[in-house]
Amino acid sequence: MPICAENITVSYSHFPAVHHVSITFNEGESWAVCGPNGAGKSTLLKALMGLEKCDTGHIHLQGLSRNDITYLPQLSEIDRSQPMSVFELAMSGLWYEIGSFGGINNEQKQRIFNALSRVGMQQDANRLISQLSNGQFQRVLFARMLVQKAKFLLLDEPFNAIDEQTTNALLNILTVCRKDGQGVIAVLHDDRQVRNFFSHTLLMAREKVAAGKTEEVLTRENLQRASLFRQDTFTEQWCIQTAENQ
Repeated sequence: MPICAENITVSYSHFPAVHHVSITFNEGESWAVCGPNGAGKSTLLKALMGLEKCDTGHIHLQGLSRNDITYLPQLSEIDRSQPMSVFELAMSGLWYEIGSFGGINNEQKQRIFNALSRVGMQQDANRLISQLSNGQFQRVLFARMLVQKAKFLLLDEPFNAIDEQTTNALLNILTVCRKDGQGVIAVLHDDRQVRNFFSHTLLMAREKVAAGKTEEVLTRENLQRASLFRQDTFTEQWCIQTAENQ
């Protein structure tokens, strides 16, 4: 049950952030999405989630529904001012099961505590999320993903502004998720993390530079090709006209 992007282009103000990218992500694989700043990595994840409209191409969820995919945006995009406890935030991972106002049963309650335990936050279940450090807050967001039991985990720069101990703990959790058969797709900037924890890599520079086994993708030649990326060089009239017609 893969996620397939088929020839997708996603544009902002008529300029493609993602340009004619085709890629297939399978369950049980761990994919890092890498590339220079402005290369369309975050936009690709949002397109996979249906949060950005594709100007060309299609996203195919083969045998999957939206509740089979969970998405963790960048920390800076998340409102932490809500009067919500750690337990309540983790519980929101059950939204597809219980809806906005549904109660939880004993099995679901135990699932939440198990997820908080896995990320080292069970003892903080009653704390307000506004009182948490960046690392603690990210641990709870990981617990929310674990509660959902999704087949794919999509994460956008999940380790930015996170301490090293928390980063290593969460990377190990992603490794276990992959071993349990879940697909992991994460936007990352740290080559060490990519090489040590992710079996597959998509290297982007708006277009797909290379994709496949990490050791085959992160070569000097491919990295040099990606580094030549320039945001202001794209002027292909065909794509501009296509974006205007959507």
